[in-house]
Amino acid sequence: MLSPRRHKRRDAARTPRLKGMTLTKMIPNMITVAATCAGLTGVRFAIDGRWEFAVGAIIVAAILDALDGRMARMLKAQSDFGAQMDSLSDFVAFGVAPALIAWFWMLNGLGGFGWAACLFFAVCCGLRLARFNSRLDTLPPYAYNYFQGVPAPMGAAIGLLPMILSFETGPIALINPVVVAVWMVGTALLMVSELPTFSFKKWKLAPRYMLPFMAAVGLVLAGLAGAPWLTLSIALGVYLLTMPFSVRSFAMLRAEAERLAEFEEETEGGLKPPMRADADDAAPPGDAPNAGADGAEAGRVHTLRPKS
Repeated sequence: MLSPRRHKRRDAARTPRLKGMTLTKMIPNMITVAATCAGLTGVRFAIDGRWEFAVGAIIVAAILDALDGRMARMLKAQSDFGAQMDSLSDFVAFGVAPALIAWFWMLNGLGGFGWAACLFFAVCCGLRLARFNSRLDTLPPYAYNYFQGVPAPMGAAIGLLPMILSFETGPIALINPVVVAVWMVGTALLMVSELPTFSFKKWKLAPRYMLPFMAAVGLVLAGLAGAPWLTLSIALGVYLLTMPFSVRSFAMLRAEAERLAEFEEETEGGLKPPMRADADDAAPPGDAPNAGADGAEAGRVHTLRPKS
């Protein structure tokens, strides 16, 4: 065995290990940085008048934003730093960048009113992200499959929907900048609203619907390859049509949760079963022809249950 002196000398000669995150666990933060760069690159394309590339850069940022959170969970690399960085990236890529793209595309023709619409959109995106972070751990269990308001990436896509439609139909139908400004303001209000929208993160599909779902995915991918802007416009329109169904579904879940809460309160609050009657008070032996059966019935305890 080594003497204590030699053991201490050997430990002192060892090179200390560096403490910190491994390169693998930095991958989610790298993806977040890439999403920020994609959003700002869309602004650069808008300055150059390359509108399709500008919208494409926002779509790339949305895809990267969907990947970084899932990658962090897979690698077990969640951190407060990553969460704050993700929120800042979302504000830049889906709040500031779409507002500037819309400004360079058409809203600059309205002067101050157009700039006010752009500012309102960016500010509402920031408010929506701040509310999401503050309510992350305070939502009831039934609300985790829903967003409160339209999420930031989808809000950016919906805000740029008039531009996306113009790629297919031409700018004739949507040439009026007032329509675009009103659309941007309406999209901003959807982001900060309390409207419940489907999250689709924990959406489960029955086995019998698996094959039709994969066929639908193949159809969407084929549409994106052949007519990307028309397919994207239809997809955004379908998402807008799902909002009434999400509101109805959320209201049903909330009503069910409230009913269960009332049931638990009534159960714990003091609905006690009636006391068992004594045999002498309930049924005298001489009054009934079958005293054994009557005594068994009188001795049963009937529990009152609250109505559902």
